[in-house]
Amino acid sequence: MLDILVYEEKQGSVGEMGPCMEYLLQHKILETLGTLGKAEYPPGMKQQVLLFFTKVLGQVQHPLLQYLNVHRPVQKLIRLCGESRGASAEKEEIQFLGMICTKLKQDPCLFGYILENKSVAELKRMNSSPASSPCKENLSEQGERLTGRASLPRECETMPGTSSSASPERSAAQKSDSHLANALLNLCKSEKKRVVLKACESLLLLVSTPQQTAAIYLTENTALCHSLTDHLCDLYCSIPTSVDSADIDLLEVVGWRSWCCTSRSEETETFPGKEAVERFIAWLAFCDELIKEAHGIIAAALAKAISERLFQGTLQPQLMQMSEMGILTSTALLTCLMRQITSPVLLEELVFFLLGKQRHPEALGDFDRHPLCYHLIEHCDHLSDEISCTTLRFFELLLQKPHEHGIYNLVLRNLEERSYTVYSAMGLEDRTAFEPEPFDDTEELEEDPYFTDGFPDSGLHTSKKLVSTMLSASKSAEPTEASQVNKTVNSFLCLVPEEAKTCHLVEGSGYDSYVHDAYVQFQQCCANALKWNWPRSLKPLESCNLEGNFYEGHFLKVLFDRMARILDQPYELNLQVTSILSKLALFPHPHLHEYLLDPYMNLGPGCRSLFSVIVRVIGELMQRIQRIPQFTAKLLSVRRQLMGLEPEELIDHTTLLKGIIVLEEFCKELAAIAFVKHPPVDPD
Repeated sequence: MLDILVYEEKQGSVGEMGPCMEYLLQHKILETLGTLGKAEYPPGMKQQVLLFFTKVLGQVQHPLLQYLNVHRPVQKLIRLCGESRGASAEKEEIQFLGMICTKLKQDPCLFGYILENKSVAELKRMNSSPASSPCKENLSEQGERLTGRASLPRECETMPGTSSSASPERSAAQKSDSHLANALLNLCKSEKKRVVLKACESLLLLVSTPQQTAAIYLTENTALCHSLTDHLCDLYCSIPTSVDSADIDLLEVVGWRSWCCTSRSEETETFPGKEAVERFIAWLAFCDELIKEAHGIIAAALAKAISERLFQGTLQPQLMQMSEMGILTSTALLTCLMRQITSPVLLEELVFFLLGKQRHPEALGDFDRHPLCYHLIEHCDHLSDEISCTTLRFFELLLQKPHEHGIYNLVLRNLEERSYTVYSAMGLEDRTAFEPEPFDDTEELEEDPYFTDGFPDSGLHTSKKLVSTMLSASKSAEPTEASQVNKTVNSFLCLVPEEAKTCHLVEGSGYDSYVHDAYVQFQQCCANALKWNWPRSLKPLESCNLEGNFYEGHFLKVLFDRMARILDQPYELNLQVTSILSKLALFPHPHLHEYLLDPYMNLGPGCRSLFSVIVRVIGELMQRIQRIPQFTAKLLSVRRQLMGLEPEELIDHTTLLKGIIVLEEFCKELAAIAFVKHPPVDPD
C-alpha cells in the first residue's frame, strides 16, 4: 500500500492528490488500521500500524496531517505510545513520535491538528490570525523579555501544579491535551538507552517551535515542564545517601547524548551509587540543553519549575540539614549540578536561589535576608575541614560561572562606596605625586631578584617570553604607573622573609611560573565581564559615602579569617582558600583590584585588606619559626615532599611548614596577578 501511494505521488503533478490517496482518506482506512493496532489484532498489529504511519508521513510529500481522517487516527495512536515501560513496540513508538515531532518542527501550524479537544479550535484560530505569526524580531524580544525575568503572559501565569486553586476540570483538560509530551516523557524512562536518546531528541524538536502560540500552549495547557522537573527530582532522590562526596567530586561532566550511547556492558560501577548519580546528571544536562534550545516562553517556564521543585523543594532542605554526612553529599551534588548548568536562564535561577537577589551592601549581623546563603558561607568555616573544603570548591566554581550577580552579591556590593579607605585632603588619586623616581628601563625590573626570584635558569621560556612581551607593552604606560606596578609586585614578593623562603632552592618554582596561568585566567575573566558594564576606574572619593562603618561582607570575612589561620590549617584547606582569593583578585573591577592588590591603600580604622591580613600572618610566622630547630632544612624537605621529589616522612610541625609554603606560593601568585593586570586590558 505504501509503495502504491509513493509511486502514485511521483507520477502525478506536484501538489495534486491521486485517486489512491483519495480512496485511503475517504474510506477511513487509516482509522481502521488505528483501531486494529489498538486492539493488537492480530498480535503484533500495533507495531506494524505504527511503522506504516511513520513511513506514510515520512515518505509522502503531500501534507496529510491537516485532514481529519489522518490527524484523528494519529491522535489515537499517540495515546497508545508510552503506555507501559519495556513494551515490545517501544522502538516503533519512538520512531512514530519522532516523525510527528519532525513534522511539527517543519510546520508549527500543525500543533492545532495534533493537540486534542477544545485546544484544536483555539490553536487553529490563533494560527489563522495575523498576530499568531510574529516575525523573528518579535520572538527574540519575547525570549529576551522572559530571560530577563519578566512575567509570563497572562495566559501563562497559572501553570499546572503551581496553583492550589486549579479546578478538577482544568486538570482533566491538561491531562487529555498532553498525550504527545507524556508519551515522550514515558519513553525517556525506558530501560533501552537508544529509545531514551530518540525520545530526548524528539522533545527537543517539540519545544524548539518558533511559534509563540504553540509555546504558550505547551507551558499553559500541558504538564510538560513539571513532568520534566518531577523526573529530575525523582532521580535526585534515588541517589543513595551513603554515596561518598569524594567520589562525586571525581565525576566528570556527563553529557546526556554520550550517556544514552553508552551500553550497559561498557559501564563500570567504580563506586556504589555511581549509576544513580550519572542518571541524575545526564537528565539535568538534557534539561539544561532543552532550556537553551526551547522557545523563550518554554525556557523561562521550565527554569522556574526546576527552581521551585528541585532547588527549593528538594535541594534546600538537604543543604540546611545538620548531619555532616548529609551536608557533604548534598554540597558535592550541588557542585556537580553547578558544573553541568550552562544555559543562562537556568544559571540565573540557580544563582538567585543560592544567593538571593540582594544588591545593597551587607550589614554586620544581617543574616536573615537569605538563610541558605548564610549557611553555605558558614560551612566554609565549619568545624569539619572536609565540609569546609567541599563548600569552598563550590564557591570557587560559582565565581567562575559567567553571571555577574555571583561576584557582586558575595563581594562587590560591599566595596561600591570604598568605605574601606580613608579620605585625605590630597585624595588617594594624588598618591602618585609622592612616588619615588620612576624607572627608565624595563631591564631594571627584569634584573630585580624579586621579579625573577633569583632563578634565571628555571627553563620556563614560555612564561619569560610572556613576561618580556608584557613588559615591552608597559613602556607605553605612564612612568608613575609602571613604577607603581613594580612596587606592588615587589611588595608581595618581599612579604615572606628570606629565612622562610625555599623556592630559590628548588628548580622550577620561581615567580615567573605563575605569570602565564594568571594571564590566561585574567583574559577569561575579562571576556566574562565584557557584558557587565563595570567601571574602568575607581569611583572618586568625593562622591563616595564614607560615613558608614565598613563591613567586608560575610564571604570575605570568612575567607580572611581562614587566611589568618593559614599556619594552623590542613594543606588542602589552605590551597582551597588561597585559590578562591586569587580568583577574586583576577576580576577586572577597579574596587576589587584596589582592595585585594593595593599594598599602599590607606585603610580606614578597624578595616582590613588581604595585604594587611597576610602581614599579620607574617608577624606570627616570624615568632613561631624561631622555636623550630633546623627550620630551613625541615622546610625544604617538606617542599620537596609536596613536589614528589622525596618520599613522605614524618616531620615535626608539618602543618606549620606546609602553611608557610602555601603562603609563599600565594604571595608569588598575587604578584603575578598584579603584574598581568597592568597595563589594563581594553575589553573592547
